[in-house]
Amino acid sequence: MAENRALHRDRRRAGSFGDDAERYDRVRPQYPPELVEALMASAPKTVLDVGCGTGIAARLFIERGCEVLGLEPDPRMAAVARRRGVQVEEGTIEDWAPGERRFDLLTAGQAWHWVDPQRGPVKAAAVLRPGGRIGLFWNQAQPGPSVRPALEAAYALHAPELGRQSVLMGRRDVSLYESIAESFRRTGEFGHVVIDVFGHDVDYSGEEWVDLAGTHSDHHTLPPAQLAGLLAELRWRIDQAGGRVPVHYETTLVSGSRR
Repeated sequence: MAENRALHRDRRRAGSFGDDAERYDRVRPQYPPELVEALMASAPKTVLDVGCGTGIAARLFIERGCEVLGLEPDPRMAAVARRRGVQVEEGTIEDWAPGERRFDLLTAGQAWHWVDPQRGPVKAAAVLRPGGRIGLFWNQAQPGPSVRPALEAAYALHAPELGRQSVLMGRRDVSLYESIAESFRRTGEFGHVVIDVFGHDVDYSGEEWVDLAGTHSDHHTLPPAQLAGLLAELRWRIDQAGGRVPVHYETTLVSGSRR
């Protein structure tokens, strides 16, 4: 739990995604339609997407007719989001000045664990209208049994601890999501803060999977030689196992309503 609370302080990892923002936008998975529909049930018109990255989540709500403002600390990621049609302001939620603007929905895809657990929920309450909602969500990959032994063998050779801890290998850190939900409950400003899980399936080629792995901060921040060895081993092992990586994603949603 202490590690979960401290994750937002790891700015090296938090700032690593923009090193190849175009690749991030190209290979990162989408989110299940059922999750988006659950957040659209309250018919939000205005959305603040925190840590919007390249706008992967923001675009899903724009497509459903919402007016979306992305908030992104990395100018390299923000530039890609703008090219994809997302309005973006640069900064963190903790230090951002919204003025008089208030929103119906605050979202964060793959991002809220980088937010200060004390300041973030308080700021979220301040920028939401009464009755507005939060929707914070994360994808966790579950590689299929046909290829999992090959992936495990690659990590065992090059990064054993990473193989045990990465969300790419199926780690679903329930304590992290519980601690985030509790941080919103403690403010006294949110009601019915709950955790739900959705699912969707993706089938990757070996090249696509290795590309995806390189965008994860726990992989990207490995020493360059170690990362290169791991990615080459993953690609070779996947090819030997048939060349495909079938993945079931579990997508965790923390949601709640502003009192």
